Amino acid sequence: MPSILSSKPFTQAPIPEPPKVITTKDLSYLKDALSWELIAFKKLHAFAQQATNPQVKQCLEQQGQMHQRHYQKLLSHLQNNNTAVMATIPQTQTQSQQQQPQHQMQ
Repeated sequence: MPSILSSKPFTQAPIPEPPKVITTKDLSYLKDALSWELIAFKKLHAFAQQATNPQVKQCLEQQGQMHQRHYQKLLSHLQNNNTAVMATIPQTQTQSQQQQPQHQMQ
């Protein structure tokens, strides 16, 4: 019977750069991920404060700092201007046809 420890690690190739436009669904995922990273950071910091073994304390602090870095990285992805990026994207032909005057259709 295979155990969780013997399963293959996550092997999906990382995305080289985040998309330039953040959708509503992307925003929901980012908010969830920010919450998880912040909770992990806070818990690890609190555990480190209670640890008496210096090696355990140092390990907990390092893991907490890792989650803090992930939080900051995710936060940086939210600091783009969707409106400005969308203005640079050319309109599709369907959108152009919808904007034509109505008298041509009559």
